[in-house]
Amino acid sequence: METLRLPVTGMTCAACSSRVQRTLQKQPGVADATVNLMMKSATITFDPAVVSPERLVNAIVDSGYGASLANPDQTAFEEQEARDRAQQTEFRELRHKAIVSGVLGGLAMVLSMPLMSALSATVAGAHGHGAVADPFMRWSMTALDPALRALMPSLYAVPVRWLTGGLLITTLWVMGWAGRHFYTRAWAALRHGAADMNTLVSVGTLAAFAYSFVATVAPRFFTDRGVAPDVYYEAVILIIALILTGSMFEARAKLRTSAALRTLVDLQPQTARVERFGEEVDAPIDTVEPDEIVLVRPGERIPVDGVVTSGESAVDESMLTGESMPVAKRAGDQIIGGTINRTGAFRYRATTLGADSVLAQIVKLMRDAQGSRAPIQHLADRLSGIFVPVVLGIAVLTFAAWYLAVDEAPLVRAFASAVAVLIIACPCAMGLAVPTAVMVASGKGAELGVLIKGGEALQRAGDITTVVVDKTGTVTAGTPVVTDLLVAPRVALTADQLLQLVASLERSSEHPLADALVREAGARGLALTTPDAFASVTGRGVHGVVCEHAVVVGNAAFLQDWGVPVAPLEGEAARLAANGRTAVFVAIDGALAGVVAVADPLRDSSRSAITQLHALGLQVVMLTGDHERTARAIAGEAGIDRVVAGVLPEGKVAEIKRLQEAGAVVAMVGDGINDAPALAQADVGMAIGSGTDVAMEAGDVVLMRGDLQGVVRAIALSRRTMRTMKQNLFWAFIYNVIGIPIAAGALYPAFGVQLSPILASAAMAFSSVSVVSNSLRLRRATFA
Repeated sequence: METLRLPVTGMTCAACSSRVQRTLQKQPGVADATVNLMMKSATITFDPAVVSPERLVNAIVDSGYGASLANPDQTAFEEQEARDRAQQTEFRELRHKAIVSGVLGGLAMVLSMPLMSALSATVAGAHGHGAVADPFMRWSMTALDPALRALMPSLYAVPVRWLTGGLLITTLWVMGWAGRHFYTRAWAALRHGAADMNTLVSVGTLAAFAYSFVATVAPRFFTDRGVAPDVYYEAVILIIALILTGSMFEARAKLRTSAALRTLVDLQPQTARVERFGEEVDAPIDTVEPDEIVLVRPGERIPVDGVVTSGESAVDESMLTGESMPVAKRAGDQIIGGTINRTGAFRYRATTLGADSVLAQIVKLMRDAQGSRAPIQHLADRLSGIFVPVVLGIAVLTFAAWYLAVDEAPLVRAFASAVAVLIIACPCAMGLAVPTAVMVASGKGAELGVLIKGGEALQRAGDITTVVVDKTGTVTAGTPVVTDLLVAPRVALTADQLLQLVASLERSSEHPLADALVREAGARGLALTTPDAFASVTGRGVHGVVCEHAVVVGNAAFLQDWGVPVAPLEGEAARLAANGRTAVFVAIDGALAGVVAVADPLRDSSRSAITQLHALGLQVVMLTGDHERTARAIAGEAGIDRVVAGVLPEGKVAEIKRLQEAGAVVAMVGDGINDAPALAQADVGMAIGSGTDVAMEAGDVVLMRGDLQGVVRAIALSRRTMRTMKQNLFWAFIYNVIGIPIAAGALYPAFGVQLSPILASAAMAFSSVSVVSNSLRLRRATFA
């Protein structure tokens, strides 16, 4: 199976995206297809032996929408930049059309005042202004007509045919220029036997225009019936203007939702200072080759990934981890392109470049996540598939009900209500309710150092009841350190002298404990020597000769084999072991000299993170292959609820299965390598990243900061996002559930309220904007 991402154009509402998705899912060889209205893209998993990418593109085109294959040579940065340019162009065009249409709509409304006044004057005097059937125009004439007549009396002297002719031409121009895409897309949908938001807008505005045209060329059809021949020219223009205004605000909100991605793209410098032929030159970033030497000065942004070869500095990696404290870098350390060099200058060797760079992987991961769908979206998809046909049916029933039930001006009142139903109905809000929240949450997660691989993982994380953690490198720092140095009674050595002898011997060992001893000696500034003899006994200890002293380091049994009694320090060793530390005995020249304790210490943030997980109502379980006593000591220090020690990778999988069978929704937190089977088995796998492991396949979530605080942030973000999604869906549904009946006239029998198509279009525009704006609140949310 392969995965293909296609840009899709022409989608405007949930009905559009649902139709494209259904079309793709029906294609042979397609295992899954996800269409995202917000991203205007389709992600397809397919069998290339059965169906080709070109056939998938043709299937989308045949359904009435545009699609094209992406440029295979285009990097994630270039693709995102192209998408940003398209969004900005769309926003500018919508703004221009909305402003021009709004101005012309206001002018048309002003011209409609004397027109309605003149037309109603030709009707029987008993009707007066009340003969104007449209409620909004009745209110406008009552409130504004006297003032307009006083300010511009000459306007009322203009012949009616001039007013109607000017309005007719203006409306046609607005429909053909600003509203053209509504009609072309509605026609395309009709040719393929479908209907969407454009259908509703097109039917509503075309019906209003046709009604007005009849009133213009055959006004006696209405006047003979005692009703002023209302014209809806200003309504058509204002409906288009208001819908375009809503689309403009929606486009601006979309730009804001992808701000995190644009910020990442902007981190990529355009040039790099490299050594070529013995000289320093500034070269375009895309010309840098692997293994070239790159130079970075203080304050500069690091251009590409690499490994430091000389120099030292502190690097701000907050763009990766969300951690504001700079990280010390020296020879041999990895650095990431896009991070900022704060203090010293250094040279480094370029490694991963272009699409393989860490920054490009993050951009790709975020883009894929934002293009994915949360399972909660399926409800909106099912409803949007039948939404437009249902609304068209309601509009027809509304017309019939008004026409049959109303005595005064039944035709115009029936027409106004039917158009209001068509205009107020909004499938857009349903289509945007979930994708906007996913987009904003993905960006917010990246700011927090939490990379979430899709809407499904984002939703599942909110349902977690149990967090399972690995010990080493997750709860603990993952690097053993020396915690205690105890010199035996009556031994004429200081702690530093004891450590110097032990570390000199251990420098020849490859055991992790040996590395801790050598690092501790280095931190204390102790000079180490090369042992004259060295031997290692697996699982027991080491022995050798250092500075003419026979040194033995190991467990109690090992020293007893050398005839060294350990009883004087057995109590201390037992106390250290009870606290989760590994104690080794030291004998020098055949006599017990001391005990050295090494431990993998608890991360500074682990205790507070586990406290916060408990506050979220979660149980925390630690699975480890370590000894029971050490594991329980660490768990007790961290506040972990339950410990399962001495388990191999397959044992971790079995324990997670047991928890799931008991009804728990399990998140597994591990390093993504040794814990890969457990991460895959868990409902949500959270892989601890190191800054360079963003593409790890094992996890649904990558924690870039490498500690348990990322788990707290991921779960809190998920829960907050799910609340936002549910709010969005609720308001999208309730808006239509309440708005459509009001537009149909449900309030008229009791309150005499009839909704104007103009007000219906304003409400329709507001619904989509409110959903997007609610999602944007996630950007301002704070998480521990």
